[in-house]
Amino acid sequence: MQATEGRVVYLGTGRRKSAVARVRLVPGEGQITVNGKPGDLYLQFNPEYLSAAKAPLETLGLEGEYDILVNAHGGGLTGQADAIRLGVARALCQLDPENRKPLKTEGYLTRDPRAKERKKYGLRKARKAPQFSKR
Repeated sequence: MQATEGRVVYLGTGRRKSAVARVRLVPGEGQITVNGKPGDLYLQFNPEYLSAAKAPLETLGLEGEYDILVNAHGGGLTGQADAIRLGVARALCQLDPENRKPLKTEGYLTRDPRAKERKKYGLRKARKAPQFSKR
């Protein structure tokens, strides 16, 4: 929790694949701003990405009470949307420790450990081998 300009701000960091989202929750009307752009514009009006970002607030019934200010970088839109979801969930735990249990049961506080596997020598990708020919 931080106080800036007389407002209380709750912070949370979310990561997914190579995406990182630094999230600030500020009392407001429920607007999402990602990297200075409106959330629906940044997330390309994709309802899955928007609902993922707002899911922790909807779980707790706080949809219209907090603005979400996000600084996101790295990865693609799917990874960034999931990173935003984790960051929002962590900020809501800062807001009130009682929020932790419902968010945990929905799986919003679990960081997804899956990431791209490294390429191995002798292969074209991590597991894709060159075509095999007997002759």
